[in-house]
Amino acid sequence: MISRIILWSGENPFVVLLFVFFSLCLGLYSVAHVPLDAIPDLSDVQVIVYTEWPGRSPTLVEDQITYPISTRFISAPKVKFVRGESMFGKSFVYVIFEDGTDLYWARSRVLEYLNSVRSSLPANVNPTLGPDATGVGWIYEYVLLDTSGKHTLSELRSFQDWTLRYALSTVHGVSEIASFGGYVRQYQVNIDPNKLLAYGIRFDEVVQAIQKSNQDVGGKSLEVSTVEFYIRGKGYFRNLEDISQVVVKRDRQGIPVVVSQLGDLTIGGDIRFGVTDYNGIGEAVGGIVIMRYGENALQVINGIKKKIKSLEPSFPQGVKLVPVYDRSELIYKSIETLKKKLFEECLIVSAVCVVFLWHLRSSLIPIFMLPAAVILSFIPFSNFHLTANIMSLGGIAIAIGAMIDAAIIMVENAHRSLEEYRILTGNDPQGIIRKELLLKASQNVGRPLFFSLLVITVSFLPIFALEAQEGRLFKPLAFTKTFSMFFASLLSITLVPALMNSFIRGKIIPEQKNPINRFLFFLYKPVLEQALKHRAIVLILALLILLSTYYPLSRLGAEFMPPLNEGTILYMPTAVPGISISEAERFLNLQDRYLMTFPEVESVFGKSGQADTATDPAPLSMTETIVNLKPKDKWRKGMNWDKLIAEMNQKLHFPGVANVFWMPIQTRIQMLTTGFRSVLGIKIFGKDLEELNRLGEQIEKVLLEMPETRSAYAERIEGGNYIDIIVRRDKLARYGLTVEDVNQTIEGAIGGNTVTTTIEGRERYPVNVRYHRDFRKDVASLSRILVPLPPQASLQRQMAGNPTMVIASSQIPLGEVTDIRYSQGPHLLEVKMRNW
Repeated sequence: MISRIILWSGENPFVVLLFVFFSLCLGLYSVAHVPLDAIPDLSDVQVIVYTEWPGRSPTLVEDQITYPISTRFISAPKVKFVRGESMFGKSFVYVIFEDGTDLYWARSRVLEYLNSVRSSLPANVNPTLGPDATGVGWIYEYVLLDTSGKHTLSELRSFQDWTLRYALSTVHGVSEIASFGGYVRQYQVNIDPNKLLAYGIRFDEVVQAIQKSNQDVGGKSLEVSTVEFYIRGKGYFRNLEDISQVVVKRDRQGIPVVVSQLGDLTIGGDIRFGVTDYNGIGEAVGGIVIMRYGENALQVINGIKKKIKSLEPSFPQGVKLVPVYDRSELIYKSIETLKKKLFEECLIVSAVCVVFLWHLRSSLIPIFMLPAAVILSFIPFSNFHLTANIMSLGGIAIAIGAMIDAAIIMVENAHRSLEEYRILTGNDPQGIIRKELLLKASQNVGRPLFFSLLVITVSFLPIFALEAQEGRLFKPLAFTKTFSMFFASLLSITLVPALMNSFIRGKIIPEQKNPINRFLFFLYKPVLEQALKHRAIVLILALLILLSTYYPLSRLGAEFMPPLNEGTILYMPTAVPGISISEAERFLNLQDRYLMTFPEVESVFGKSGQADTATDPAPLSMTETIVNLKPKDKWRKGMNWDKLIAEMNQKLHFPGVANVFWMPIQTRIQMLTTGFRSVLGIKIFGKDLEELNRLGEQIEKVLLEMPETRSAYAERIEGGNYIDIIVRRDKLARYGLTVEDVNQTIEGAIGGNTVTTTIEGRERYPVNVRYHRDFRKDVASLSRILVPLPPQASLQRQMAGNPTMVIASSQIPLGEVTDIRYSQGPHLLEVKMRNW
């Protein structure tokens, strides 16, 4: 069959060339539209279930949210394992599916199972799915800088949240725009409990009054003089003044008591779980562009840049958008480097063809076949969901040498056939005879060459059996090498015979008269004769050389894959748990100023804690700092990557802080897949938190003593600081109270609830009501917070130890029915369940 294909191709060159032309057009179209990225997406197929339960401790979140959700999903189809993280007020559950599972099928299964678990969760808790993105979804980050000094961080955050975020979300391929930094605007009603006592008003009455005073209604319509009018009742809060004038109740004289008489009203910031800094000059507001699964990273980034350029004229005066992380730079550098190497390989191979064939026109056959096979190998990319990255293009680079073997051998055999005919007849073959000789020469070697290329093609088939990250890393390489070899095999029995009659013309120099071949024969022949003459010595020497490789091989380290130098440093210092937001801000500013002192650093963007996205489960003690470097020609003389990291590690050595220097893409993949913040980590499983803490600290000490260790850090599970308010049930019974009555006071008066939301055009801002800070700043203040009594238990009581103070009959101090003390507990809890 192979011989017949060769014969038909040689006799119908126009049809073959036409078919190859249209195939190349399709290949070029595929090349132009293939998604580009730096590395393959090594992330697992995962779905994130994100739940907020404001103000709750990690243990409470773990018991009532994370654990019920995790145990439900472990039995879902195609689930490999479930990993959960519980932190203050938030729960993250990562459902990891088997390789090859369609992401959107997985998300639909998670939604299905989530509906069945909602009934077992606390009231008003609403689990949501994270964005349909993977670990490499963070493709672009930016900050908003105010060059005019006229805008506050709150105003910049409002612009980011309510204008810029939605505009950028319209770009094709964007899954989410996550905001960070600044302050989320909040209307704050800070109640003075002394004024509540003076007016005989309970805290919950203030909350109810504010809730009832912020609403619009419709009264259908009214016809007036043949014209229809729509009736609107407008009662939304428009500003702080509207809230201050809300009537809570009337006093004994019938005079209305309004909110402004009961405390202070301010516009402040909502509770923050993260803080940022740019170049050490202070906090910045910005956003993270998270790409949807399977999209073209370069196309999405270009779309974002184009959208930003169109929006810039409408930015507030003096506001400038500055990118702090742009993956397109890495993509362009990676692809350009690989394209350059591929081009160099093609030039070298072409030069070898010309030198060894010693006939320019004949050498054009393999030279033309090589790029044709490379272009055709891009056609199957879309069907196999492949991107053009360093691994997939690396497969083509590996295959280039073998791709033209068949073409060179067929041309050489054709040369030999023509030379043999010239020796036998004394004349050069012409016309039909010449064509038949060329086709016969191709048929003689075509079959073995075709199958030899197929053998090389199937040699990479075992790679397709790899699973998990190793499979996702090396399968693109195996796919592209297989495609390249397949199309090279196909072109060798179609295109090469079709071109031979046109290109193998003129004077053909015999192989023996090629000066290069004669020189190589001159060198090789005596070596071969001596090797055959002294076979035993050659075998012994070969064995000794083989044995000598044992020592260097035993000293080589082992690694899953070499670190990809992304050109951007991700510096991740980890502090002890319990750090406050103000201390985190101070530390972040200090480290950024230190980093900016390095001449090689272009810009620095640091983030401690979480951005507003389910893909960022970072506690406040964890810092992520993106360090963008200048081009290497601007570095100090003699400076290299390793020296720079070593200098940074030495200068940024803070007490109690473990330094990790890594790369952005690898970090995101590792953190979302395993929860580790470095390339190497140890997980300890158990039920006793104190024992886990002890073992972690012991392992940390052992690792720090190893000479190869730069830094080691054990997560302190018990590092959370708590103020426990423990109800005394005997006292509750005396006053006719329930635990719920006390807990509602703790949650509302101390923590503060978002009682309503203002509607200001497209913007929405929360209204928070709680005690003024001066009345909840320490344990003594907390004990004096007022707890409303049920109506049947209302009577006047005299404060113990202070006979002059009489408490209103409807309220008692919190300290009367609780014990308040400091304690320590977990700041973060993790759980992992595997589906065996």
